[in-house]
Parts: sequence; structure tokens; C-alpha cells
Amino acid sequence: MLDMLSPPSASADYATVKRAIEFISTRYREQRSIEAIAEHVGLSASHFQHVFKRWAGLTPKAFLQAITIERARELLRDSATVLDAAYGVGLSGPSRLHDLFVAHEALTPGDYRRDDLTLAYGFHASPFGEAIVIATPRGMAGLGFVDEGNRQGALADMARRWPRAQFVEDERLTAPYSRRAFDPALWRPDAPLRVVLIGSDFELRVWETLLSVPMGRTTTYSDIARKIGKPKAARAVGAAVGRNPISFVVPCHRVLGRSGALTGYHWGLARKQAIIGWEAGRTAAA
Repeated sequence: MLDMLSPPSASADYATVKRAIEFISTRYREQRSIEAIAEHVGLSASHFQHVFKRWAGLTPKAFLQAITIERARELLRDSATVLDAAYGVGLSGPSRLHDLFVAHEALTPGDYRRDDLTLAYGFHASPFGEAIVIATPRGMAGLGFVDEGNRQGALADMARRWPRAQFVEDERLTAPYSRRAFDPALWRPDAPLRVVLIGSDFELRVWETLLSVPMGRTTTYSDIARKIGKPKAARAVGAAVGRNPISFVVPCHRVLGRSGALTGYHWGLARKQAIIGWEAGRTAAA
């Protein structure tokens, strides 16, 4: 696995890469040259290629191939098989490990609708821009992203998910969870990242199913609905995926539309494309 970038470099690189991804996405059919993309982000072609490969672990051209609709459809052909295989070998219990080596526990509304629920929050650098991490003494409960430097907006977005909780800033508590989530060198089966899933019974089933989708693969809302025994509930599954509070770790970015389209993402479509490409670089290098 490739080592994570240092935090300042990661944040600076992501800002450049995000602009490049947005440019590529809006001009996909034109297949713009590396020189044109580099000019758009204000870098020379050679410098842009260096920054992009340092960030993603693969060249801009390879990244483009990883996020095209054709690639998405190729992955989708295997999606049902991937989910079936994951469940078939018993990878669905409370100690389920996936590519991030995550162990989770689930809390229903009856567990968390208490006035004494206290959640810590902190802001940390990540490969996809500044992140907000929410934690309890039992594990990570939330992970989102800050856009345009709006920390208060990111905190409010998280606070709406648990309206009766008390929030306290404690970066000493949240920093270890941030490092474990984003640094591939720390993805170890002997020390799984502990997460706490807080939601309704239906949401918990959807989020637990997301944990069975491996890095480098994708699924659809209808596949998830079928897997949880609600084949007609694809729309409700989509809503639950959109309410996933632990971005990246619970991989809602790996859910595509039925046609293979890279559908909406709570933290922005460009970021969804960036995460998919970043993961493609890690799986290619593994």
C-alpha cells in the first residue's frame, strides 16, 4: 500500500485535483488533453502529472479510465456477485472486516435518544479536503467533509443527524480515528477501526450492507434492497445511503445508479469521483 500524504500536502493537492476532476467531468466527451487540464488548474503539464500521481497513486489518464461510465458498468456487472460472495462467507456480523478493517457496533434510536449522549468532534486534514470526525468513547460515529472552509456548516450538518446529542470539540480524541481512516499503512486486521452506527433499524441494515462492498467494486440501490430482503425498497435504500453519517469508511461512494452513472453524493459528486479514483490507485498498487 502507498503511504498517506502529509496533511498539508494532502489538502493542497486535493484542492488542485478537485478542480481538475470538475473540469474533466464537465468536458468528459471532449477527452481534453493533460495540457488542457493542467492549464485549467494553473500548473504546467509535468507539475500537474506529478501532483496528481502523488495524490491518487496513478496517472491522470489511468484515473480517467477508472472513473468512466464504461468502467462503472464493468464493475456493476459483478456487484451482485460481490455482495452474495461477501455474505456467503459469513462477512456480515458485528465483527465484519472489510478493506479498511472495520469492526462495528449498531445503536438503535432507543440506544441513542438520550440527553446524556455526548459526541466529540474535530477537524483534520484528509486526501479529500478537510474532514470533520465525530467520535464516542466506543468508536467513530461520523465522518464528513468541510467545503469552502465552512466548518460551522459541516458541524451543523452532523449535529442535525443526532439532534439530542451534546457536541464538544476534542481533537485529541478524534485525531486517532482520522489517521486510522485515511492512512492505508494503518489498515490492519489486528487492530480494526471501531465505528458506531447510530440510526434506525432499516438504516443500520443498509449501512451494514455497504460494508460488504469491497474497494474497487460498486453496487446499486436495487442490489442493496434485494440483499436486505426489501427488493421494492430501492428508493428508501437511496435515502438511507444519503443519510450515512460515516463517509468513506462506510462506503456509500461505491453505490451507483442502475445505468452505472455516478449519481449524487452528499459531499459532492467531484469528491465521490475523487474517492473512487483514489481507491483505484490503491487497489492497482496493492
